[in-house]
Amino acid sequence: MIDPSIFESLQAKIDEETAVRDELHEIVQTLARKGKVKPVLDDATKEILAQKAEVAKLRTIASQHPFYKYNGVYSIELCAWLGGLSEYKSSTSASFMTIEEVGKFLDIPVNLKEQDEFHLTIEEYLLALISMVEELARLAVNSVTLGDYGRPLQIGNFIKDLFAGFQLLNLKNDILRKRSDGIKYSVKKVEDVVYDLSLRNLVPKGAGAA
Repeated sequence: MIDPSIFESLQAKIDEETAVRDELHEIVQTLARKGKVKPVLDDATKEILAQKAEVAKLRTIASQHPFYKYNGVYSIELCAWLGGLSEYKSSTSASFMTIEEVGKFLDIPVNLKEQDEFHLTIEEYLLALISMVEELARLAVNSVTLGDYGRPLQIGNFIKDLFAGFQLLNLKNDILRKRSDGIKYSVKKVEDVVYDLSLRNLVPKGAGAA
């Protein structure tokens, strides 16, 4: 007769892993909800600092467990949130945070090769940049609605430069490669916005062509 304690032990391990996943999932869902709230620029720093606290909580919990075993629970939401963080900086200063700057700002390690703990991988960082590009393309469209005709040109120039940078990379990750290919559609989307503005003579004088 098979000892039932074998399966009881397995169930206990399953329950333990499920509890860890649920805890991590709850944190990233909170981060996602806060990230969807688009604050006005005056309040953005306060909101970002509140979200930063959630990342610190995520790091504390995730670092107690094998990195790649649970990374899939939070990686997608983390990349999306980082994309929004980078979008905020890009829309205010026409630049983006390097992976080292992100790590320093959030107080998290980046690109660890030996330690098995929570960190930001290069792949996650690049996926976050792609999310940023997609958000900026939407911002270009919304800017026209708000009467800000100069911003689409700034965004267009910026994401074209970023796309050129991505083309220098030899990406091995299939998901990352496919997502990066999609940047060209965001570039085209913004180019169409700028072209429409030029037809309507709404391009600000002295603005660079996108």
